[in-house]
Amino acid sequence: MLVVVVVVVLALRGASGAVAETGIGVNWGTVSFRKLKPTTVVDLLKDNKIGKVKLFEAEEDVLKALMGSGIEIMLGIPNEHLSLLSSSPSAADMWIQKNVSAYMSKHGALIRYIAVGNEPFLTSYNGEFQNFVIPAIQNLQESLVKANLAGSVKLVVPCNADAYESTVPSQGAFRPELTQIMTQLVQFLNSNGAPFIVNIYPFLSLYDNGEFPQDYAFFEGTTHPVIDGPNVYTNAFDGNYDTLVAALSKLGYGQMPIVIGEIGWPSDGAMGANITAARVFNQGLVNHVLSNKGTPLRLNSPPMDIYIFSLLDEGAKSILPGSFERHWGIFSFDGKAKYPLNLGLGNKELKNAKNVEYLPSRWCVASPSSDMNNVANHVRMACSVADCTTLNYGGSCNGIGEKGNISYAFNSYYQLQMQDARSCNFDGFGMVTSRDPSVGACRFILGVKDKDSDSSASQITTTYKYHLCILLTLQYEDTTVCFNVSELSHDSQDPQVLTFQHVFRCQCHGTAPKPFLSF
Repeated sequence: MLVVVVVVVLALRGASGAVAETGIGVNWGTVSFRKLKPTTVVDLLKDNKIGKVKLFEAEEDVLKALMGSGIEIMLGIPNEHLSLLSSSPSAADMWIQKNVSAYMSKHGALIRYIAVGNEPFLTSYNGEFQNFVIPAIQNLQESLVKANLAGSVKLVVPCNADAYESTVPSQGAFRPELTQIMTQLVQFLNSNGAPFIVNIYPFLSLYDNGEFPQDYAFFEGTTHPVIDGPNVYTNAFDGNYDTLVAALSKLGYGQMPIVIGEIGWPSDGAMGANITAARVFNQGLVNHVLSNKGTPLRLNSPPMDIYIFSLLDEGAKSILPGSFERHWGIFSFDGKAKYPLNLGLGNKELKNAKNVEYLPSRWCVASPSSDMNNVANHVRMACSVADCTTLNYGGSCNGIGEKGNISYAFNSYYQLQMQDARSCNFDGFGMVTSRDPSVGACRFILGVKDKDSDSSASQITTTYKYHLCILLTLQYEDTTVCFNVSELSHDSQDPQVLTFQHVFRCQCHGTAPKPFLSF
């Protein structure tokens, strides 16, 4: 036990006693309608000298693309797999063999961590996954030992910051119902030389709490500091981080290395989610951790690593938490940098993805000659399938007017359908144009060709069922109408054939300052 602790300390400090610089990585999520080729994304990472990446699940094409890249990987296991892995050692063996051993040849993938679950102790899960975590870890550890990988691959558990609580950082403690399991977890992490992984989101604190001081979410100083005895906190990150430090200290592990598994700021989809705020937050974050100042409870000892959330926008993510969920990327879905950002890795700003294959320069817009009185159903259809979240209140396309809203919805659907000509019909309301309809900060997307682009949506003969929980709020002729789409069918032989099976009026909860779309 003592040897392990010494190894951990030496890993954090160089021979001179100086604290090692925080590693900067990114989260690479793939919940997107149109994905860049994995090899393109790996080249993007390498061009930007990003040497650490966190994946949410094992995808064969992604892992193959990372082989030989030299990029360190934190490989995720979805929460839904924890039940089987906790009860079946053979399932754990198979998972390690298929997703780890198969890629770790001499010139293979550098898998350094396996993230067992993703925020499995989140309060909103009501304990659904928490009893599976320790048994799953134990089975997976035995599987790593059998595969002779236990010395190089470490098991970790990314936790949401709601796993601990306090009114001031120094009084931080894990939630009472988690005390026992957290004690087991940190004992395991310590004995195996692994860090504690936590996800911290100052944006969500600001978004969820109207009383939260806006300047406290950033790193530029605040007029609302938190005073905790002799310690003064001028930003939410330090306060949250030290709350975790205090919680670990109460369990006897106050010096455990900490890695920030997710942290970032969205650039669209809500009030406060914009390009300027995202740039200021992320640059402030990088500067803060690379300054090596640490926090009041860990002076001169910043996090071991941070993984910015996220690398790319994910246009197919659930928007249940908010429409901003699809806009966390420091790059847009096609690998274009959204704003200048110096990650402290050698480049002064981000470099765009190279060799991205775009669809032809064609967009679908509202026909200028059509009467738009009966267009609402078509917009609802388009936005129930494609991503229209930038039209939300606070979004970058919210103020482009009636025809602009309609055009944006039509084009999003048209690009998703790989520019199938029939997908821009909309009963004569739509038309194809070669002139980019983007307005100011509102960018009308142009689709990209991905690895499946030779099988466009219009060529697939299967009839799909999309089980969605979508609430669209529309204002039409001064009347607010909510539509809850519980199920819809899409015969993809004809992109225009989409039928709603359970569409009904529902009660609107709350009053938005502006409607989702205005007609």
